Amino acid sequence: MTVSLDTVFLDTVGLLALWDESDQWHSLAVEAYSRIVARRAPVVTTTYILLELGNAAARRPYRNEVERLRHVFEARGDLIAPHADDWTLAWSAYHRGEAASAGIVDHFSFAVMRRLGIDNAFTNDRHFAAARFKTLF
Repeated sequence: MTVSLDTVFLDTVGLLALWDESDQWHSLAVEAYSRIVARRAPVVTTTYILLELGNAAARRPYRNEVERLRHVFEARGDLIAPHADDWTLAWSAYHRGEAASAGIVDHFSFAVMRRLGIDNAFTNDRHFAAARFKTLF
């Protein structure tokens, strides 16, 4: 997969905030996502983020948004399955407690983002900032 400098990684926190009107970060997520759309920035995410979204949205009204996202990303080739090297890097970073002791799925996101040269994350998760990525809200 080839990504451009303005490619944005979609994180669980950002997408849930975008879809859930009761989320404390909803308005900031809507504004940030509107800017992404306005500049037509390419967006990607991983299969692991999609799994987290599926779990979080299982009993929520925006459950179907996860399914729609899956179909769109699969059709466009923007759903990334982490590689074996990502597995090793993520678990090693997790073991060391890097990025303010981020969770394992975040460490997989970081490994994929670094491999693909992605700097921007649609999230406000402090772990992304601790891992030296730019959070967009």
